[in-house]
Amino acid sequence: MYQDIFRIDGKIAVLPGGAGGIGAALARGLAEFGADVVVAGRSLEHARAVADDLASTGRKTAGLNVEVTDPESVNRLVEQVMERFGRIDVLVNCAGTQHEAPAEDFPLDQWQRVMDVNVKGTFLTCQAAGRVMIAQKSGSIINLSSVRGQLAIRRGYAAYTPSKAAVNNLTRQLATEWAPHNVRVNAISPTFIETPLVEKMLANPDFRRGLTERIPLGRVGVPADIVGATLFFASPASSFVTGHVLLVDGGVTATQ
Repeated sequence: MYQDIFRIDGKIAVLPGGAGGIGAALARGLAEFGADVVVAGRSLEHARAVADDLASTGRKTAGLNVEVTDPESVNRLVEQVMERFGRIDVLVNCAGTQHEAPAEDFPLDQWQRVMDVNVKGTFLTCQAAGRVMIAQKSGSIINLSSVRGQLAIRRGYAAYTPSKAAVNNLTRQLATEWAPHNVRVNAISPTFIETPLVEKMLANPDFRRGLTERIPLGRVGVPADIVGATLFFASPASSFVTGHVLLVDGGVTATQ
């Protein structure tokens, strides 16, 4: 009865920002559990490379271009997906950015850039895909947030932490608005995840030691740690779950 509860065979999953370290892992997990996967990113070359790498799963894939802060680009992405696949069942918002600076000296243009990508970008992709899901009376949206959406940190995150807090509440808002249409909206909040973008930071033994000491499970997260939560939200296993922000943090928030 429950052996296929995490299967998503035949579903169409779209991942803006899916060419990154976390996104690529999520794309593979979704494909291996049966979804046809569209990877979208600012770099068409990178998006296609990730999509091509999924060929071994036997699923249909596509790599497309998108700039999540541009409504026309987002709408074009959705139109292309609909032309090729005819529906959107799962949206995983992987696009995000960060800039670190002391709050008193934070460059306004960089603050706005973080807000535009993390908040505006998430809203635009949710809005465009949400219209499709409302029309088809089903869908699951998964937003990538962060533990920093509910925890401050004693260094220059004056843009990042409020942007992720906004993603959390946007998730809850859309969940309540779209529940009557059988469209579920949830978020995943990881702690620090090891990707190529943070290799230099983690190469510093003092930084890595301080980081792992704050994580009760005693290690830094890796992209594979996010796959299970994504499959849960994408699949029938979470059919009665919406408006939830799931912490995948090795116990960080349990100790605060």
